[in-house]
Amino acid sequence: MKSRRAFMAGAVVSILPLASARATPDAMAAAIKVVTGDAVVRSGRIKLDIPPLVENGNAVPLTVSVESPMTEADHVKAIHVFNEKNPQPHVFNAVLGPRNGRAMISTRIKLADAQKVVAIAETSKGEFFSASADVIVTIAACIEDIT
Repeated sequence: MKSRRAFMAGAVVSILPLASARATPDAMAAAIKVVTGDAVVRSGRIKLDIPPLVENGNAVPLTVSVESPMTEADHVKAIHVFNEKNPQPHVFNAVLGPRNGRAMISTRIKLADAQKVVAIAETSKGEFFSASADVIVTIAACIEDIT
């Protein structure tokens, strides 16, 4: 039977490779392809509002809005957000429906470093629209130095 210290030391060693894992532009493109498949992703109809310069990457405000009638026949089904350099490239999904009234979400996200953030809107008609923004982060988040 292992002592608690031996167990904790083993746990920290097994976590270390995960702490240094980073998304890349290629990983982000692959994550986007998982969501969109072979569909064409067009620009327009979507607005990504995120500050271009943030001091602290731990709580970056983000608003995504999409022009849509939000009717039963034509509405935004989901908003997906991706990034280039966080440990995971797929930040989140927001599932919407015609009862939402407006296709808009606001939240705060963590950003590990200066990077590109991409928002993709998926419509009930099977169309995809995207917008992106470059964000400079002076104090990174999502990175923990375990020493």
